[in-house]
Amino acid sequence: MRILLSNDDGVFARGIACMHEHLSAHFDVTVIAPDRNCSGMSNALSLHQPLRIQKNDNGFYSVNGTPSDCVQLGVNSGMFEEPDLVVSGINHGPNLGDDTIYSGTVAAALEGRHLGHPAIAVSLCAKDNQHFETAAALTVDIIMRLKQHPLKTNEILNVNVPNVPLEDIQGIRATRCGKRHRAKTMIEDQDPFGNRIFWYGRLGNEADAGIGTDFHAVKHGYCSISPLSTDMTVHKQIEKMNTWLSPKQNKSKQ
Repeated sequence: MRILLSNDDGVFARGIACMHEHLSAHFDVTVIAPDRNCSGMSNALSLHQPLRIQKNDNGFYSVNGTPSDCVQLGVNSGMFEEPDLVVSGINHGPNLGDDTIYSGTVAAALEGRHLGHPAIAVSLCAKDNQHFETAAALTVDIIMRLKQHPLKTNEILNVNVPNVPLEDIQGIRATRCGKRHRAKTMIEDQDPFGNRIFWYGRLGNEADAGIGTDFHAVKHGYCSISPLSTDMTVHKQIEKMNTWLSPKQNKSKQ
């Protein structure tokens, strides 16, 4: 199996190195990742600048672009063989609930799925003293299971792993995305020249974190796997909307 491995923390991040070590023991792995930290990039593409790809001494390829750019190059540049699977991570920190909207880690997986390949995004739910090996080992296990239970063409998996040794993981649970409260107020400051600037404040606290959510699973020591869809259409609304968008319906009310 050929795997395209990317991330949003940058090509020299510890998480991607650990993931490569574990995956390459079983699969043919190519690493293409941003040349810097691109956290919060979501699905951004570099449409107004040329992309440059460079092979580093460790064999990893770095790109002066976003996580989505990296996956595009891995699939469409003609430099590499088509992957059988796209893996993104290990992210340095969680991608739970609303985080998935902004996550460059999740975006790299979504880009792979848009380009026709099954994909997994993997995050370790800690910023310090990280047990990356736990997330990497669980990813190998999940990939082995996918051989018997392949993903549908519009699905990716968003995996969040508690920051504990592998033997302390309570199990693996399929979950839905929870939800956070509104983010804290932006923080106003001044630059050295006295100009008004703003920083993003802290993330909002958990609002929907009950049983069945990704928040709840991770909090209780379980690896959370949330199936995400690339199809954002609310299908059940289409028929309802057509009843009030119908020309006949509009005409009768005039």
